[in-house]
Amino acid sequence: MFSITPSARLRPSPYYAATLAEGVNAFTTYNHMLMPTGFGNPAEELRRLMEGVSMWDVAVERQVELRGADAGRLAQILSPRDLSGCQVGQGKYVPLCNHAGTLINDPILLKLAEDRYWFSIADSNVWFWARAIAAERGLDVQVGEPDVSPLAIQGPLAEDVVAALFGDWVRSLKYFWFRETSLDGIPLVLARSGWSKQGGFELYLMDGTQGTRLWNLVRAAGRPWGIGPGYPNVVERIESGLLSYGGDTDDATNPYEVRLGRYVDLQVPDDVVGIQALRRIHREGPRRQQLGAVLDGAEPTPLLFHWHGIFRAGVRVGDLTNCVWSPRLGRNIGFALVASACVPGERVEIHKEGRVVQATLQALPFF
Repeated sequence: MFSITPSARLRPSPYYAATLAEGVNAFTTYNHMLMPTGFGNPAEELRRLMEGVSMWDVAVERQVELRGADAGRLAQILSPRDLSGCQVGQGKYVPLCNHAGTLINDPILLKLAEDRYWFSIADSNVWFWARAIAAERGLDVQVGEPDVSPLAIQGPLAEDVVAALFGDWVRSLKYFWFRETSLDGIPLVLARSGWSKQGGFELYLMDGTQGTRLWNLVRAAGRPWGIGPGYPNVVERIESGLLSYGGDTDDATNPYEVRLGRYVDLQVPDDVVGIQALRRIHREGPRRQQLGAVLDGAEPTPLLFHWHGIFRAGVRVGDLTNCVWSPRLGRNIGFALVASACVPGERVEIHKEGRVVQATLQALPFF
């Protein structure tokens, strides 16, 4: 057991007090904040997500806001995905890259107005990057972090809970689309999105003083469906093949290596950051690819603190970037970032914690 020393470097979530009341017993750090990762019953927390409905404090998904006459231009300069058809109220998954075509974040872009955009980011300081590019290009745009903190409602029964809160109009909301709304006077953006494949919504709270009240309103509305606390579940995300930026990527990973090539539009303007390098990588072909790995043996293994080498015929061909016990498969599974010459069905060796484990490569997702 250990404690975390409070610091101005570590910002509290608006839902922090509510998660303490729920019995949170584990956190990880993400974007200089604490994200809950356990409430004492992992099997039940997974079951709720897979079969029922779960609510998550994901305030760590910070927003980088672009506001001003050139907000749309900056959004496109930062995005190798074509945004020309993006409408107000629409979100798009975007692989942000540096000038070498290396992935530096994989946010959801939300277009709130012609002159206002949010990047809902993974774990890296994108607003530093966006502000620097804006200044370099001399753009008329303000870049900052607004008071916005997402609360996720995920699982096959999530839609029923959200409809009970806001009305049946939410059932027609398309994936990654959103609407500005309110709940009992609390200002929100409601989006059909979330870091699971079980379906759900995210409530972007736009008043950080209302975190506990919003949590309790959702908790009460979801009681008939058995709602309970949860978090971005590592078992579900690996089984579903969801990328974790920074966990499954290194400082040389490009979108084509981690199954994000379909979100790169090579015809975007030449001034888009990284597009020249991405065109070259596409032309030459990526050196690595992301596959699944099913490890031999029927004993659960601890989660990884670091990557483990993958070998084929005695030659290192890549790394195991994560590993978790899959109850549905009855095996330890993970993502393999391996040479492009590797193929699904191939047998490999994983050098893990001082021992060698046999494994089979396969295509993602596992389910």
